[in-house]
Amino acid sequence: MTEKIATVLAGREPSLPARAGEALARWLELVAVWNAKVDLTAARNPDELADLMLADARLLSEHVPEGRRVVDVGTGAGAPGLPLALLRPDLDVTLIEPLQKRVAFLRTALGTLVQQGVLPKAPRVERARGEDLVRAGRSFDVAISRATLAPDAWLPLGAALTERAPADRREVWVLLARDEPPAHAGWAPAIDLRYRWPLTGAERRAVRYLPDHHDRLTAA
Repeated sequence: MTEKIATVLAGREPSLPARAGEALARWLELVAVWNAKVDLTAARNPDELADLMLADARLLSEHVPEGRRVVDVGTGAGAPGLPLALLRPDLDVTLIEPLQKRVAFLRTALGTLVQQGVLPKAPRVERARGEDLVRAGRSFDVAISRATLAPDAWLPLGAALTERAPADRREVWVLLARDEPPAHAGWAPAIDLRYRWPLTGAERRAVRYLPDHHDRLTAA
């Protein structure tokens, strides 16, 4: 698995933080073990697992601004939030997942990584839905979700999750496979990135939305 991790993360700048590669490898091993008994991920082989768990986080790690409070809604086995936290230890990451079995995995996995000394700062894990956090008045700078909701449902929810943050820190990421980027009043795409997962070649798209006074679009 170490070689697959290296392939997915190849060319990333800056280089990996200390022990991040070891932590990622151990986490993916735990995902594979638990996935045999608990429905954590749809990945069917090691290539799919490495791409699914790491490729989006790699891209996000190069674009999320420094020191942001990040929420990953519907994180499942921890992606993309957990690897993002490992790749970017300056970020304050919260993992949100409604299913108890996945929350149990995340807490066990994070506890194992901390105990082994390869995860100096563990993300928070909460059993909740994104709507629960909005009702509770919680707020973050950056909201991320992948395949938890339809894109046109996720964008307004992500916007609500950043509502209390300073305007110049607010952003919502929409991660897409086949869908087109959604629209939401008051928000506009600022970055539109098309890329392929390195091991499987799956086509993906990541769109960064900002409040529409930051409406300059960058495509790649």
